Amino acid sequence: MRRSAIIEGDYLRDILNQPEALEDTFKVLMEDSALTTVASRLSSGHFKRIILTGMGSSFYALYPLYLQLIGSGYRTAAVETSELVHYMPNLFDQDTIILAVSQSGFSAEMLRLIEVNDHRGTIIAVTNTPDSPLARHADVSFLIHAGAESAVSTKTYVATLMALEWVGAVLRKSKCEDVIDELALAAAAVGSYLKNWREHVEGALARMEGIQQLFLVGRGPSMAAVSTGGLILKESTHFHAEGMNSAAFRHGPFELLNEGCFVLTFLGDARTGILNRNLARDVEKHGGIGQLVSEGESCSTFRLPSVPPRLLPIVEILPVQMISLALAAHAGREAGRLTLATKVTTTE
Repeated sequence: MRRSAIIEGDYLRDILNQPEALEDTFKVLMEDSALTTVASRLSSGHFKRIILTGMGSSFYALYPLYLQLIGSGYRTAAVETSELVHYMPNLFDQDTIILAVSQSGFSAEMLRLIEVNDHRGTIIAVTNTPDSPLARHADVSFLIHAGAESAVSTKTYVATLMALEWVGAVLRKSKCEDVIDELALAAAAVGSYLKNWREHVEGALARMEGIQQLFLVGRGPSMAAVSTGGLILKESTHFHAEGMNSAAFRHGPFELLNEGCFVLTFLGDARTGILNRNLARDVEKHGGIGQLVSEGESCSTFRLPSVPPRLLPIVEILPVQMISLALAAHAGREAGRLTLATKVTTTE
């Protein structure tokens, strides 16, 4: 088996700093009066709809909250900002809450959103940049505390997931003390996994030797890691990867299975876990390389820390990050070093 060197750089440092970002973000979770006011107006029927929007991993991080809001009976839509601002201008009105997520708050789409909204809809912003246009123009601004990030989204992504759990709990008038108790476990869980990062990357190096195609699949809240994973693998390694729903994989891409096709399946929560486990089994049965991501895996790379269900999206991205380091090592490149794109996208 070919051994590949792990090239260490800013991306790896960002990955290893994720527990600190989670801890620092956790410290600022509190009952914000402006957010509480919006939540009260929402429960009283003042608002007719909630629009969740962002781009890239910021958009994908919204999916668990989307499911929670739908499950609580709120009329909710999740729309990429690039589509929202150009094709759905009728949604910008006084009856709408716009929950906008952007780590920089400076992206071209967020600037366009501010312009199109023109103070009509109520904007709740989740961002890592306090002096950004998004933070300054929002009616409610929640700042994550991830610190500076080199390029590919890592610590800003997990901190955003934490922030959205909190914002969602306030909007839905959940028992915030219970949410806080569970979110308090996140930093330690991520830290427990990352302390063995070299072992995890070595496991990924061995497991993924010679692969030519890579799919990430899952259902429900795991779609956050599935979609973000497909994005950051392309971005950080220049290896094409595709994230999709587990059921969608059976509708066509299943035909691509062969010994060079790796399918990373997120077991997810109990509602559809058996369906995801069956897919991983069928991938192996039909000649592909099937690998589950769950708490019970024998390979430490794909074995998740034991956490409450609301923290699964946070820890599920960790094996993907290890894969990105492994694929970059196989290619002899530094993971996460951008050559064409930029950290903040300023062109629509």
